[in-house]
Amino acid sequence: MSSPAQLPRPRRELPGGLQRLLRLRVRMERRMPEFVRIDQWRYKRIEGSGWRYPRGLDSKIRRKWKGWPPCVEVGYRKPAAVRGLHPSGFVEAVIHNAEELDRLDPRTHAVRIASAVGLRKRLEILKRAIERGFYVLNPGRRALGALSSEAAGAQAQHSQAGQAQAG
Repeated sequence: MSSPAQLPRPRRELPGGLQRLLRLRVRMERRMPEFVRIDQWRYKRIEGSGWRYPRGLDSKIRRKWKGWPPCVEVGYRKPAAVRGLHPSGFVEAVIHNAEELDRLDPRTHAVRIASAVGLRKRLEILKRAIERGFYVLNPGRRALGALSSEAAGAQAQHSQAGQAQAG
């Protein structure tokens, strides 16, 4: 089997301020502590249950004692201009069919194909996205393989037609 085709990966032209904020967001994420639910280190049943605000009167986490895990606060939030953006700077859009691409702008949106989409419709979406110049975040290995084999077949047909005309 041949290697999967490479999709074009368009870059979004970002204003300088937005680029700076994206880099700042990455730095902030590195420094962000892991917020833990109180006593999650003690009981297995609540280990992965996620953050809950500590409501106890004597809670050391709520009272922000030194040496205890940090509490969620508004100061940990990311800059509003880049909140929700993909790391590439595009706005993510989940696509279920090829017609949904017509409502999006390839300069600002990156396409993520929904997980419920099968191979046939995925290929259709990929072809239309490549034509329009979208950045596809999750093309899928099988779909890329099918695209490359389709392209190889079309190229072979094209070269055979050229040889027949020359001969």
